[in-house]
Amino acid sequence: MPRKVTVALQRTIPADRKYQSVMVQRLINKSMLNGKKLLAERSVYEALEIAAKKLKNENPLEVFEKALKNVSPNFEVKSRRVGGSNYQIPFPIQGHRQLHYAFTWLVQSARARKGASYPQCLALEIVDAYNEAGGAFKKKEDTHKMAEANRAFAHFARA
Repeated sequence: MPRKVTVALQRTIPADRKYQSVMVQRLINKSMLNGKKLLAERSVYEALEIAAKKLKNENPLEVFEKALKNVSPNFEVKSRRVGGSNYQIPFPIQGHRQLHYAFTWLVQSARARKGASYPQCLALEIVDAYNEAGGAFKKKEDTHKMAEANRAFAHFARA
């Protein structure tokens, strides 16, 4: 008997006020703490401006999009139990989920940095991601290495 599959409806997120970008709005939403959206919005806009200035690029949106592209993972590993053993099986990641990981890693890495305000830390993390360095990019690299190391178990994904 075939199994019924239900699909969750995707909420549409409106574009942000300044750049009219859905990606910036998603970063604002990820950065938000305790429902303080205006504070998160101010911090993200300030961080984008600082990052663009540091890279001597006139368009903060281009800097952000390239940084996001550099941090987005292509593969992830999921644990699966096969015959009494747990295997880490690599799976390709779809677009929306790639961005979820990228935003999460950017915000986590920025919050982990000490010694500066959140907008400055986020700006430094965006600059590092743009230059393929920093905590978020390292997280992506670690994920890819884990997937590569467990490529031998990929055949269990189809089982």
